Amino acid sequence: MHTIDVNRVLDHLRQLVAIPSPTGYTDGLSRHLMDTLAGYGFSPIRSRKGTVSCTLMDKGARHTVLSAHVDTLGLMVREITETGRLRFTRLGSPSYQALETEQVAVHTRDARTYTGVVQLQNASKHVNEELDTSARNQDTMEILLDELADGKEAVAALGICVGDVVSLDPRLVITPSGFIRSRFLDDKLSAAILLAIAEAVCGGMGLARKVTLHFSVYEEVGHGASQGVPADAEDMLVVDMGCVGDGLTCAETMVSICAMDSTGPYDYHLTTELIELAKANKLQYAVDIYPSYGSDAASAREAGHDLRCALIGPGVYASHGYERSHVQGVENAMKLILAYIGR
Repeated sequence: MHTIDVNRVLDHLRQLVAIPSPTGYTDGLSRHLMDTLAGYGFSPIRSRKGTVSCTLMDKGARHTVLSAHVDTLGLMVREITETGRLRFTRLGSPSYQALETEQVAVHTRDARTYTGVVQLQNASKHVNEELDTSARNQDTMEILLDELADGKEAVAALGICVGDVVSLDPRLVITPSGFIRSRFLDDKLSAAILLAIAEAVCGGMGLARKVTLHFSVYEEVGHGASQGVPADAEDMLVVDMGCVGDGLTCAETMVSICAMDSTGPYDYHLTTELIELAKANKLQYAVDIYPSYGSDAASAREAGHDLRCALIGPGVYASHGYERSHVQGVENAMKLILAYIGR
């Protein structure tokens, strides 16, 4: 079985998380993917909605799509208050608890960017005795801009409007012990794995089948892989975050194989094939059912694509918050993908 240095994945991850890409605001990330894949000698295709697909090797009897999404959670300005604060709605479903005190950037439609921070209203402990017990939601939280703009007109003069996208600081940290902490490991960590595979194919690594990479951009709102999937594809291996939490057996050091999520079961035979490959290659893996989860497989199926779909990913804890994985989980996920597309 081929191997890839995990440091190549981490290098790609650093680049991906540095590019803001909340759902609906993914042009910069799509351009990065196009440039990176073209630089490896491939011919990527970008759809009208921003999906990037790229065939790595056009040979073999079976055509497999490896899918990851590069859109992330984020916020959108829904109101500018009389005091110059911004009220927001969520893009996707980031945890309100994890949003509190996060650094953000507001992206205006005329290409200006302003920084700020998310806070609970009346956030001073010395003033608000109910600070610890107050509800955290879109009606009680607001964005404080790092600008001397103390009213609605002053904020409007900055060019900030309702409908502007707000991105969150990823805060990527890779520890000496191998832990990876960042927002948006769901799903930029998986996208980084796929880019490392593309890089390895460019460097001479062979594949046993036709393989197309598919990077979707609306997964967090449910229609990521509704288009852009090649018509002759037979299998879709979705590479997304593996869930870690109570009632599940996966850890951050493992590759998770999902048997079923809240949209229904994954293909029985393809999932079984992946389990047998994990066993044969002595990988650290877990098979779990995700209680509150959907992936690009669901949108592909709903769009009418006739595909066998399976889902794997490196174990990720604290999903939709400040997430954590481990390089061992990345290695196990990558080895399982390579074992699958190498046969």
